[in-house]
Amino acid sequence: MTVTRRYRTNRLEAFSDGVLAIAITLLVLELSVPEVSGGGLIEALAAQWHEYLAYLVSFATIGAIWVAHSAVTGYLEEADPTILRLNLLLLFFVSLLPFTTRLLAEYFDVDDADRVVVTIYGLNLLLASVVLSAMWQWARHAGLVSGVDRDEEVRYLTRRLAPGVGGYLAILTVGIFQPTIAVLGYLLVALFFMLPLGAIRETRSARSTLPPT
Repeated sequence: MTVTRRYRTNRLEAFSDGVLAIAITLLVLELSVPEVSGGGLIEALAAQWHEYLAYLVSFATIGAIWVAHSAVTGYLEEADPTILRLNLLLLFFVSLLPFTTRLLAEYFDVDDADRVVVTIYGLNLLLASVVLSAMWQWARHAGLVSGVDRDEEVRYLTRRLAPGVGGYLAILTVGIFQPTIAVLGYLLVALFFMLPLGAIRETRSARSTLPPT
């Protein structure tokens, strides 16, 4: 009988936090200082709106990944080789974000290129979401999740992670026709996942107790 080796999660969490911190810092280094020629500084800054939008979406996305990753690892009692490799794959897609963000910022306002870069950017976000969801599903399947008395919370996190994949797929389709709307959609997805888990559950609970109108 083969025994799967198990690991403590502290190194996985520390390494992941470091990569996420570097990736989110690299985003701001890609912002360029505008050159003022003819018009004023405000006009020059406004002309670079696509850079700021790309930065905002990617910052929110990495922040959302960090929040979701923290929730997933918070339930892990231990890690196994599969989780470690899935985590590396997640960090691979996170480390690509500064590049795809710069690509989006450079070509977002270029005709015939905007749809291409928005699709590439969306695929980056989709693959990161798929791997993060796969990490959680494997952790449950492999019996790595602690806290049997928190079954309801575990099921809630499972339901919360799953719609992210579907959302990115839907927005990818929209991006083929409306790139700007797609980018704003990616921002909304990131902001949704940054909301506290408990806050949404409490809101749903409060709604369920309201008298019918």
